[in-house]
Amino acid sequence: MHILAISGSLRAGSTNTSLLRAAAELAPTTVTITLYDGLDDIPAFSPERDKENKTESINKLRTLLQEADAVLFCTPEYIHSMPGILKNMLDWLASSGEFVDKPVGVISAGPSDTGGSRAHAALSYTLAILTAQLPEKASLIVPFVKTKLDASGHVTDSVLSQQLRDVLDALVQAVQLKKQPA
Repeated sequence: MHILAISGSLRAGSTNTSLLRAAAELAPTTVTITLYDGLDDIPAFSPERDKENKTESINKLRTLLQEADAVLFCTPEYIHSMPGILKNMLDWLASSGEFVDKPVGVISAGPSDTGGSRAHAALSYTLAILTAQLPEKASLIVPFVKTKLDASGHVTDSVLSQQLRDVLDALVQAVQLKKQPA
């Protein structure tokens, strides 16, 4: 099973990216998690660009999403919403259907007690509009994230490690249910 992981942060030392790396380490042996690293290469969205000349970065992203059994996002919160670069990426995907009925997990993490809850809500809402399948247990908000990671970005909190495993288990179950004959 293949899960594509997408961080909403471009920062080199991003706690959100660290959480996705931790999830990859905690994943069952039957699951491969690939961290998408092309978010910064996506041009500003315009419907004309989507129709006329799709860029290599958009074609690559669409292919990665089509090949993935599930997707796992982890995003910070910027100005009470998801980062603009993440929203821009989703705008590119609105008409192409990569998220239709695709199991998707949503994690937000932040330094405050809200853990990026507004970004979490905005991202979840946008993914629902794109008709992604959002399993309830594949959702996680991580408050005070910096207290749960060491200086290298490794998870030091056993509760958070278990929560990440639970998110992955929910995604795996959603994929397995989707693959069962009707």
